[in-house]
Amino acid sequence: MSTGVIILIVIVAAVVVLGAAALALRARGTRGSRGLKRRFGPEYERAVARHDGDAQAAERELAQRVERHGGLRERALEPTEVERFEARWAAAQEHFVDAPREAVGEADRLLADLARARGFPDGAQYEEQLSALSVHHADHVQGYRHVHRVAHAPEDGPGTEEMREALIEGRALFEDLMRAPDKRPMVGS
Repeated sequence: MSTGVIILIVIVAAVVVLGAAALALRARGTRGSRGLKRRFGPEYERAVARHDGDAQAAERELAQRVERHGGLRERALEPTEVERFEARWAAAQEHFVDAPREAVGEADRLLADLARARGFPDGAQYEEQLSALSVHHADHVQGYRHVHRVAHAPEDGPGTEEMREALIEGRALFEDLMRAPDKRPMVGS
């Protein structure tokens, strides 16, 4: 065999190996994207929008959240805690008719307290608590975000209808947090 043929075979083999490696990396990245989309659901789309459509930047952020909070194990609530949180939520809902703003404020505090009781970061560190909740309760974390935004809006901000919608959205997270950790559907990884 001539030297030219040997060089050509080596070059073709190198191109094939590099092509296979590129395809393998691309497939692995896609699987990671699908996994993050499945795990975070609407939170994935929100992160992409926050990064001006840059899916890779959003995926890096979400992967960092998983790394930081993925190992968090939720603590089960004691029966007395369950009763207390349920009573507080019922009172906030009943209070809404007479004082919607105060009821939403109570719902915001209640969600923060409930998340802390379940083992999430303290509500005084809202962004960190929200980040951890997004890893474990991605389908409902928007409700907490909405309640918090409305609760901290200026007096002339949201109307009664938006406050009602926020309370309804927040209730989904409340109900999810009230379930025992082993009673919730498994989140995709």
